[in-house]
Amino acid sequence: MANSNLTNAKNAKNDEFYTQYPDIEKEINAYLEFNPDVFKGKTVLLPCDDPEWSNFTKFFAQNFESFGLKKLISTSYAPDSKSYKSGYQPTLFETENPQFDQKKTITNGKIFTLTHDKTGDGKIDVNDLEWTYLEGDGDFKSKEIMKLRDEADIIITNPPFSLFRKFLAWIVEANKQFVVIGSKNAITYKEVFPLIKENKMWVGTTSFSKDMLFISPEEIDPTNKPDSATRTVDGIVYLRSPSVWYTNLDHGRRHKPLALMTMEEHLKFSRHKEIRGKESYLKYDSYDAIEVSFTDAIPSDFEGVMGVPISFLDKYNPEQFEIVGIDRYVKDNPNYGKRFTIGGQEIYARILIKHKK
Repeated sequence: MANSNLTNAKNAKNDEFYTQYPDIEKEINAYLEFNPDVFKGKTVLLPCDDPEWSNFTKFFAQNFESFGLKKLISTSYAPDSKSYKSGYQPTLFETENPQFDQKKTITNGKIFTLTHDKTGDGKIDVNDLEWTYLEGDGDFKSKEIMKLRDEADIIITNPPFSLFRKFLAWIVEANKQFVVIGSKNAITYKEVFPLIKENKMWVGTTSFSKDMLFISPEEIDPTNKPDSATRTVDGIVYLRSPSVWYTNLDHGRRHKPLALMTMEEHLKFSRHKEIRGKESYLKYDSYDAIEVSFTDAIPSDFEGVMGVPISFLDKYNPEQFEIVGIDRYVKDNPNYGKRFTIGGQEIYARILIKHKK
């Protein structure tokens, strides 16, 4: 990760970072704008989401009827199985329920389901969630949760930071649709980039220019906070992470053509001093491609391969461009660990693209 606090959290497998409701709402609404029926008649699984804390569960429960969902399933991980156990106390919601179990509240996960108007108030919302303890701890790799995965049509969550590769593989193995949050750096993983290259997965609608802000599982003291990993908004301290949404649900942004100038126009008029006034674009030392350091500097008339920043992916239109590779992502590749160079100087990880013909 790009900052020390979240790096330490990852190393410690402390993955308890909660997604803000407005971030979920903005992202999910983009898929609905493209396809209003995207969730109609579907079973949605939220496999890392305790409704007592999860904004994912609250959001989908509150919109159950308007989305036309068939079923909502939300599961949580047992506190005894988490690395983060600081001061765990079951809520009144659980302790005042007849099925409360003093032992299971620690050792077992929970499952919440929503299918109908249980309360009889004429609407379906979070109050109609029914819950019980899971047989196991709620680990997504368990047979119990895998069975729920296989039942679901769409899987949506903010998975544990430290388990992103395994979690994504778990979804892909079952050939499910998904919307999940992960690090921007995950793009270069050998388990991830081939899916992007083959147009089996893409980034969501949230811009690469912003880091996402997450809610901490415990209150952060504003007078004694790790500045490099937090951001304070209206007096509330959030954990900051260079994360994006990954999905295989379609949205309108990925079909919006990128407006481009010709190479000659860029060399004359580009707003980037690295390009304007130069005789030509720079070429890599040992690869037949030109360096395009900025997405808005992609020349419209260049027919060869171009190396562009990873941030290009939030502008990527599969009808306009073809992704042909990346400078490094496979460990058994002899070039793994090496970056493209220009005049011997290393260039930060680049995605290789071409114009679609």
